[in-house]
Amino acid sequence: MKTVQEVLSSGTAYLESRGVDAARHSMQSLMVHVLGCNKTWLYLHFDDPLPEDKLVPLRELLRRRGQGEPLQHLLGSTEFYRREFRTDARALIPRPETEELVEMALQMAPRQEGIRVLDMGCGSGIIGITLALELMPLNPEVVMADISEAALSLTLENATSLGAKVRTYRSDLFAAWDTPVEGALQPPATRFHLVLANLPYVPEGEVVSAEVQHDPATALYGGPDGLDVVRRFLREALPHLESKALVMLEVGHDQGHEVCRLMEQLGYTSCQVLTDMSGKARFPAGYAPELTEEEDPTDGGH
Repeated sequence: MKTVQEVLSSGTAYLESRGVDAARHSMQSLMVHVLGCNKTWLYLHFDDPLPEDKLVPLRELLRRRGQGEPLQHLLGSTEFYRREFRTDARALIPRPETEELVEMALQMAPRQEGIRVLDMGCGSGIIGITLALELMPLNPEVVMADISEAALSLTLENATSLGAKVRTYRSDLFAAWDTPVEGALQPPATRFHLVLANLPYVPEGEVVSAEVQHDPATALYGGPDGLDVVRRFLREALPHLESKALVMLEVGHDQGHEVCRLMEQLGYTSCQVLTDMSGKARFPAGYAPELTEEEDPTDGGH
C-alpha cells in the first residue's frame, strides 16, 4: 500500500509530465479534497498508508487534471478575497488579478451611503458579491448582469451561500435597460456610482491554454482585436452613470492603453491604466462626464 508521500510524489511527477503548471500544488489540493484534510495534516502523515477506496477517486481527478481540466472545476470552489466561491463550467474561472481589481475599486470608490454598484458580465459573481459584502456598512445597491443564464444561476448560488444582498439580471450589456423585453425582469432605471466589468477580451483565433478552453467561449472572445464588447460597453454605459461615476475594467495585458484611449474619446475623464502586481497594465479606469441639469433633473442630489 502506498504512503501519503509516495502518492504525492508520483502524482506530482505525472502532472509535470503532462505539462501542468504548479503540479505539486495541484496534487496537494486534490489529495486534501479527497481525504477531507488540510495541508498540515498531509505533511504530518507522510508515512501513513492510503487505502484503495481513497486512491480510486484520486486517480480519476488526477487523470482529469492531467488532461487540462482546471483545478477549480475539480474542487468545485476557489478562494477569492478570503471567501470560498463555487466554480464550475458555467462561468469564467476567477483569476488572481481580478482580486487586485476589486481591491483597487474598494480604495477608489466613493464612500457614500446607498452607493449603487454594477458588476457587468458578472460570471460567477465574485466581483459584485465581494463588493456587496465589503461595502455592507454603506448599504450598497449592487446590481449584477450577464448574458448567460447559466452564469447568473452560479452567481445566485454564491450570493446565497455567502449571504450577499444583490440583484441579478440577464442582459446583453445594457440591452435589458435600453430595449426591455415584455415579461422579462427589468433592472432599475437609476444611475450607478461604481461600475466594474470583466468582459470578453480575447481576440478571435488566439490560442488559449488547455485550462482556459474549459471556460465558456462567450466569456472569452471579443472579436478580431478582442475589444468589440468593451467598445460597446463603454458607449452604452454612459447614460447609466452618475456624474463622475467610477468605471473600471479588466482587459488583456496589452490592451489597457488602447481601452484608456477609447474611454477618453467617449468623454470619460481622468483616465488611467492601473497595473497588476506583475506590472501589466490591465486595469483601465476613468470617471463619467459630469451631468448637466438637463441630464440630471435632481442636479446631483442622489
